[in-house]
Amino acid sequence: MEITNKGIKTWADEDKPREKLMSKGKSALSDAELLAILLRSGTRSQTAVDVARNLLGKVDNNLVSLSKQSLAELVKTAGIGDTKALTIIAALELGMRRRQQEVPVNKDITSSRDAFELMYPLVANCAYEQFWVLFLNKANRKLVIQCVSEGGLDSTVVDPKRIFKIALEENAAGIILCHNHPSGRLQPSNSDIKLTAKIKEAGEFLDIKVLDHLVVGDEKYYSFADEGCL
Repeated sequence: MEITNKGIKTWADEDKPREKLMSKGKSALSDAELLAILLRSGTRSQTAVDVARNLLGKVDNNLVSLSKQSLAELVKTAGIGDTKALTIIAALELGMRRRQQEVPVNKDITSSRDAFELMYPLVANCAYEQFWVLFLNKANRKLVIQCVSEGGLDSTVVDPKRIFKIALEENAAGIILCHNHPSGRLQPSNSDIKLTAKIKEAGEFLDIKVLDHLVVGDEKYYSFADEGCL
């Protein structure tokens, strides 16, 4: 005989995710409960909260890892079809964009943390390496941010000429380099170190200073400047 769940509707009001959100606020809900609100429904044998817990369990309850899941990967969880998967993807992307917009447009970039907060939303969900450059004016304010290279799982090819072409077009006084390590490992590779030195040398010739190079992992970063490697 098929076993069916009793459904969230049978729960006490204080335990129902939506009612709990309204009465106690968003901070009172677990990740699974918030995710269950997006899912709206479960299966015949699982509540929406159960489905959410199963999904989170597959990514070690890490929302950053969840945000990197593709549509094809999300729908492998029982109870999640294309519509629910797309809802999850859209919600997590909105959260990432909100984070980026929290940084004031005219904010001076005075530390590696300032640069990280600007760059992280751009590379956080990338399954492949990407190389971005933040171009700054003399007051260390953002002019533009551009992706100059996309690569594979553990490397990408960067052409310094392209970086400085953009820098000259934007009349940039300084640049901050940034690339992600999809593995989450923060330590720069030998090629990262050599590339940084090469770009720094070219920048000195053109009077465009390389202020930092960030290697970004899951919610963390390695700063060449902070580590005294520039």
